[in-house]
Amino acid sequence: MKSAQHRKTDGKAKRKISAKRVSGGQKYDLRLYVAGQTPRSLQALSNLKRICEEHLAGNYRVEIIDLLQQPQLAAGDQILAIPTLVRAIPKPARKIIGDLSNTERVLVGLDVRPH
Repeated sequence: MKSAQHRKTDGKAKRKISAKRVSGGQKYDLRLYVAGQTPRSLQALSNLKRICEEHLAGNYRVEIIDLLQQPQLAAGDQILAIPTLVRAIPKPARKIIGDLSNTERVLVGLDVRPH
């Protein structure tokens, strides 16, 4: 990833990971909902970073939302299980539940064609 930063919201940190936008590509706005630093959450984050770098060519922004710190944010995207990846942009929104280890399933869920 090109950069990682923390953004404060209501006094709590949200982690953002973004990559420089490449002209001409579709921009993806993704949110990964996790519950702390569990092995499954860490695996989902690692898999997501790999998939984004390989298939989204820098045209993405990922926001990591820890529901242990901000449980109220689960309602906005109707999160019932974790980890859950939400593709907010492009519309319509899509959700992928699990550790994101199946790259093909994630790409289908994001509506991305493999390179």
